[in-house]
Order: sequence, then structure tokens, then C-alpha cells
Amino acid sequence: MRQMKLGLFLAPGGHHMAAWRHKDAYPAGFSIKSYVAVAQLAERGCFDMLFVADVFSLTRDGGRQDSFRFEPLTLLSALAMATQHIGLVATATTSFNEPYNVARKFASLDHLSNGRAGWNVVTSSSTLEAYNFSREAHREHAERYRKAHEFVEVVRGLWDSWDDDAVGIDKASGLFFDAHKMHMLNHEGAAFSVRGPLTLPRAPQGHPVLVQAGSSEDGKTLASQFAEVIFTIQRELPSAQAFYADIKARVAAFGRAPEHALVLPGVMPVVGRTRQEAQDKYEQLQALIHPQAGLAGLSRTLGTDLTGVDVDGPLPEIDVSKLSQSRAVGMVETARRDNLTVRQVYERLLVSKGHRQLIGSANDIADSLQDWFEAKGADGFNIMPAVMPGGLTDFVDLVVPELQRRGLFRKAYAGSMLRDHLGLPRPSLPAPRL
Repeated sequence: MRQMKLGLFLAPGGHHMAAWRHKDAYPAGFSIKSYVAVAQLAERGCFDMLFVADVFSLTRDGGRQDSFRFEPLTLLSALAMATQHIGLVATATTSFNEPYNVARKFASLDHLSNGRAGWNVVTSSSTLEAYNFSREAHREHAERYRKAHEFVEVVRGLWDSWDDDAVGIDKASGLFFDAHKMHMLNHEGAAFSVRGPLTLPRAPQGHPVLVQAGSSEDGKTLASQFAEVIFTIQRELPSAQAFYADIKARVAAFGRAPEHALVLPGVMPVVGRTRQEAQDKYEQLQALIHPQAGLAGLSRTLGTDLTGVDVDGPLPEIDVSKLSQSRAVGMVETARRDNLTVRQVYERLLVSKGHRQLIGSANDIADSLQDWFEAKGADGFNIMPAVMPGGLTDFVDLVVPELQRRGLFRKAYAGSMLRDHLGLPRPSLPAPRL
């Protein structure tokens, strides 16, 4: 029986935009104990993986809960030592990194975690990030994705620098590794020139799992060619079904098995033992939203300064063709369709970072997830608890058992590696080898 996959989108305070103000929320700062507790709680719930997002910039918005971030690979290396099964996925941008460094870091995490690493491939879009890397602006959208395609090809090639049995460590003969089983990449491309080899044996998974988040045309092409997990923002089932069918068809067109490209929309659940309890929890969070924080967050997401705008008036005219993120396009289109005020836009859409919100009992949440899963709107979900740790505890203790009772989710891990959890094959080595 097909079972859904569950990822945890890690945010120490929670994903609701005002979560950090909740009296029971973890501090949105630097307590490694908080991160360890959340990772272990997700592992108790048999989640496939946890996911850490990343950006290289900071705004002057003092109301943001996600302002401060650990470097993801450093954080996940620490969490690898505190967990045994759950997958560890981090974002690394192709805009401000080099393929060799990325290949080495994720291969290292895969070795340190005994095969649980995953790389979320993104191209950066914020001008604020460009300022931190000696640039005044980003490369044009299509150019960024052309570079990303070559970047991923180089990383995958470096991950194949060694045959699986190249490192024999034979003390008697004095042979540490077999040089005939080491392979130079010798890549010469439009953006990169990389000789290789990688200074690590082949990773336990062969390749760390490739993840991609982005729903633009270029993003979907990148995902279809390479990604094994696709994170996406989908708020309505028909659009989710259309995205799902489109991705699967594109994957097949690249000669890949569609079941090896798993689509996981993000959802922000607020779970109660009753519907009213869940609604009360949600309203408590909504009451914590400061209008200035709502306007600042919306300005940042839409790339338009909304300072001084009447929050109870309509959203100003915004040219969606100039928006670089599918999340922003979706917000503007929904606001126009439903005649939302500015306040309604940030209260309904921005609070969950544009993702679908689910508010109700464990049965309600399980029903909704099951509907999307069985209707081919998703292969699983990237869970974004509104408040941490309480929101995750509610999901693990109330929703997960209901999904298990229905046969929709595992009761125990069947393997030790992330590819085992996700049902993904171990990549074979290319042939012939030089």
C-alpha cells in the first residue's frame, strides 16, 4: 500500500508569523537544546526528514522571528549526533557557492549521519543577498537556472569520484585506496571548471538526496531533471493536482521514474482535541500579529514598499510578471480573486508563508491530508507547525497515530538511510569509468 511521506520544516519558534510571541514558543534564537528536542520529537513521530531553509541576508524588520539562522550544515551535523533515523535536509544556493564546496559538505554530512543527508537546491533571488557577495544585483532569472543546472551536474559528478569499493584500507599491503578506482571529473563548462576528485569516499547513499523548492517554469524543469523530492506551495486541490501531474509528466520525459520524484506541498497545521480547541489556538496566534509586522512581511514578500498603506484597503496594483517567486504571485492572484484587504492578505496568506493552513481535530487534519494524497495532489507533506514545540507535539501525538491507524503512514522506520525512508534507489555509478 502506498504511504505518504512527511517532512518537518524546521523553525525553532514555529511557522506562524507571530509564533515567536506565543508564551509557550521556543525562543527563535540559538538554543541547540531546542533544535535537538524538535528533531528527536519528529523522529519519535517517524518523520522521513527534517528540513532547514537558509538565506544569506537580514532585514531591519525587528519583528521577524526568522532573522537569525545557524549555518545549516553545521546545525545538521550536530543534529546527526542526536538522532538515528530521521533524514537531514538543508538548503544550499547555487548562486553564492561553488560546486566543489557543496559536494564536499553534503557528502561529509552523509558520512557523519550514516546516510541521511539531502541537499535542497535553490537559486537566490534577494538583492540583499547579492550585496553580501560583492554584487549589486542578481543574475537574470533564466541565467541563474542555467548556472544551477550545470552546478548540479558538477556536484553529482564529484559525488561519483570514487567507486564504492575504492577505499580498502589494507594495512598488510600498505594500500589505503585503489587509485584505479578514483576518477577525475575534468568538467569544463560555461560557468564552472572543476577537475576533481572529491576528497572523500563515495557517500553511504551514493548521492545525498536531491531536493528542490520552486514552482516557476525554470524551477519545474530543474526539479524534473534532478530532484527526488519537490517542495511546493499549493493551497487548493485542483492546482495541486495540476502541479503534481505536470511534474510527473516532466520527470517521465527526462527518462526518470515518476515515483522517484516525490511531491510534498507545505501545510501549516493547528491541531486541537476538538475543532473549537484548534480554532481557539489559531485565534490566539492571529491576535499576536502586529500590523507593522504584517506590512513589513508583505512588503518583503512582494518586493513592494507598503509602508503607510491602509491595511483595511485593497492591495495596491502589483505587476505579477515582475515577481520572482511563485509564492508572491500566488498571494497577489488570490488577493485579486477574493477581493482581500491588505490585512486579510497577511492574516490569511502571509501567516503561513503562503502555504495551506489546516485547523481542526486530528481526524480533520488526517482527512484533509488523506484527500490530497489519494487524489494525487501530493506524495506527502512538508509539515510546518504553527508553534514549536507544541504544534509539533500535537501533530506527533494526535495526527500521526490517526494516519497510522488508516495505514497511510509508517509505524516504524524500515531502514537506516533517507533513501530507505523515501523509497528511492541508490544512484549507480556511470559507465564507462575513466
